Amino acid sequence: MLKTDLLNAPLLGALATLGHTDTVVIADCGLPIPSGPTVIDLALTRGLLSFEQVLEALTRNLSIETSTLATEARGGSVEELCVKHGLESGFIPHEEFKKRLPAAKVIVRTGEVTPYANVILHCGVDF
Repeated sequence: MLKTDLLNAPLLGALATLGHTDTVVIADCGLPIPSGPTVIDLALTRGLLSFEQVLEALTRNLSIETSTLATEARGGSVEELCVKHGLESGFIPHEEFKKRLPAAKVIVRTGEVTPYANVILHCGVDF
């Protein structure tokens, strides 16, 4: 049996396909999601599941080299959460952020309603 604390089977399956340099997006419930990437919708109600809950779970279970946030999130709670979870973040304008979504392998939609509560996680390797 796989040793992980993640219980969502579609999420586990999607994460199992990731390789070095692939990207995973944690998205708030308002981010426009393009067709193409695998979408795992974890939004239940406003605020559930939260950006922080999903970020915490993914940082425990993925090898992440770096992350990308919207410039508009600089200095706010989203950047603070990324720092708290040990992520180095680069910044790009929100419009550029949205243009990068089709290249993501997996997008995890949360119930988060905080503006710009989105992050691109750049996968690494654990060796």
